Amino acid sequence: MRAMKVTTLILGAGAAGLMAAAHAGPGTLLVDHARAPGEKIRISGGGRCNFTNMYCDFDSFLGANPHFHKSALSRYSQWDFLDLVQRHAIPWHEKTLGQLFCDRSAKDIIAMLLAESDAAGADLWLHTRLADLRHTGPGFAATLEREGRTIAVTADNVIVATGGRSIPKMGATGLAYDIARQFGMAVTDTRPGLVPLTFAENRFAPLAGVALPSRVSHDTTSFDEALLFTHRGLSGPAILQISSYWREADDIAIDLLPGVALARVLREKRTTEGRRALTTELARHLPARLVDHLSQTLDLKGKLGDLADTRIDALADALGRWIVTPGGSEGYRTAEVTLGGVDTGGLSSTTMMSRTVPGLYFIGEAVDVTGWLGGYNFQWAWSSGHAAGTAICTTSQTAD
Repeated sequence: MRAMKVTTLILGAGAAGLMAAAHAGPGTLLVDHARAPGEKIRISGGGRCNFTNMYCDFDSFLGANPHFHKSALSRYSQWDFLDLVQRHAIPWHEKTLGQLFCDRSAKDIIAMLLAESDAAGADLWLHTRLADLRHTGPGFAATLEREGRTIAVTADNVIVATGGRSIPKMGATGLAYDIARQFGMAVTDTRPGLVPLTFAENRFAPLAGVALPSRVSHDTTSFDEALLFTHRGLSGPAILQISSYWREADDIAIDLLPGVALARVLREKRTTEGRRALTTELARHLPARLVDHLSQTLDLKGKLGDLADTRIDALADALGRWIVTPGGSEGYRTAEVTLGGVDTGGLSSTTMMSRTVPGLYFIGEAVDVTGWLGGYNFQWAWSSGHAAGTAICTTSQTAD
């Protein structure tokens, strides 16, 4: 069996792992079972990578501890990452709601991170599987399987950056949670996040492909973004966002006409265009197929001139707060992130190191910190990777 010694072993060459490798200092070995690094970066944003968000703030993240993420995000913000992108001359643009994308390809971000980790002296091994990991007191002993060989690696530090369970077809597993539990650390319940919601009996299949602006709410949380009907249920940015707050059996409320004072509009049209059919008027504000669908459960018969004030108010309320109850979600298969994960109560918010196992770090999606849709989760990967990497580098330099 071949044996080697490293300062830092990083498990997972995704966004967080690559960022950590760029800052952990010499003697870093980054390993991944995949064929290529940064695969979730490559497919993100339609191949353009929504790499951060201009409006990234502390309130845009979920987790059992609503304050844990603040330290890492404040010390390495969206502006720091954007500065890195610009130093590498990667052209970018802003889309809606502060979302920043590459002009050319997500591969530019991967190439940048590889260049940074290479300049920092990190080695990258792909097609490499972790077979065993043990704590040996002052450090760790790992057994890796690579190209048909077994390699024993000793390391002063181990950074776990293997992500969550989302998109298993890309190799996602619960390895990070297994490692945490192995070392006596708690893991919060996990579930799919930023995921389409499904409905019984393909309730909205006839509307598949219909999209419209909306305001989707769950309790006190609301998102004003696009809503998309699918064969299985509801999707689109507004639904993906609210899915991180939704729980099974909960209702969600949808304002189908955000920004439209429907009651006022109908009263005005009742006076000026009273002979117009109610459905015709509604089709001026909503997709016609959706109006037809709503007519199955709402009384949309008659002409505008026949509408009483009470009926107008009731209709405005019904369309402004359309209550639906999802039966479930599409699960990890299509979820963009995993909610929950390694309990932040067991980690230092400054370094991301375990409070009970010195030298063991957890970063990125593996941790119970989840951001909104729109570049927030990549920013958490950059910030948490930077926190762990710089902590190790600083400690190593001090020791030298």
